[in-house]
Amino acid sequence: MFRYQWITGNMNFFLFLAVLAIVYIANGHLSDRTTRNISKTENELKELQYEYKTIKSEVMFSREEGEVLKSAAPMGLQISREIPQRLSLQKK
Repeated sequence: MFRYQWITGNMNFFLFLAVLAIVYIANGHLSDRTTRNISKTENELKELQYEYKTIKSEVMFSREEGEVLKSAAPMGLQISREIPQRLSLQKK
């Protein structure tokens, strides 16, 4: 059964099987690498979302009236106690 003539007669089939095995292994490595890249990108995206939410909450807190007053106090700015006057335009 495993004579020289049978082996040489089926050499094309053996080469085909060898190439098919190499392609199968390469495809497995490629899919593993792609999965790792997707996972890495998802983790980076989550970190950036957390950073965005943190910065957004800090900015929203700093825009509150009390925080604006605290930051403006060293410059000598304060809320005016006078009622604002309304300006009217006179048409000619």
